[in-house]
Amino acid sequence: MTTEEIVALALECGFSQAGAVNMEALEFLPEVREMCAADRCRMYGRCWTCPPACGTLEETAARAGKYHRGILVQSTAELEDDFDVETMQELEELQKKRFSRLVERLRAIWPDCLAMASGACCICETCTYPDAPCRFPDKAIPSMEAYGLFVSRVCEQSGMKYYYGPRTMTYTSCVLID
Repeated sequence: MTTEEIVALALECGFSQAGAVNMEALEFLPEVREMCAADRCRMYGRCWTCPPACGTLEETAARAGKYHRGILVQSTAELEDDFDVETMQELEELQKKRFSRLVERLRAIWPDCLAMASGACCICETCTYPDAPCRFPDKAIPSMEAYGLFVSRVCEQSGMKYYYGPRTMTYTSCVLID
């Protein structure tokens, strides 16, 4: 399956935008991990797919370094105003559903593809971390940020917009293959 065919598949899954990722743009940055450690999302140290459980920057970089190509996928929506939390939440849920469907289809071809979602895993109401193993290790997906990636920079260096104008929200995810 060519990268163009994978992009077409992503668009069929309903994403607003999809395109090839520039593999050289995948820089695993301590500054991004520091943002995670600030715990603004309340998942740092509480989830198998978030730091520190998802591995060190060296480990995440080594995992990603095995791949030669991949795609970025985005869901974008227009907001009624800057405080349109309802649309933001609906878009996040839509992105996660689309991405789960895409990853399932890609794993049928590449069982070992590396998926990186937008935002923390939300499969379980309460994560078992650190007391018990993940309940769904085949479905749980770390975020691009958890891996230490500066998402806007990855998008820009891959020729994909990150910002689509005032009163828009965009969620970005990535799948690495080969």
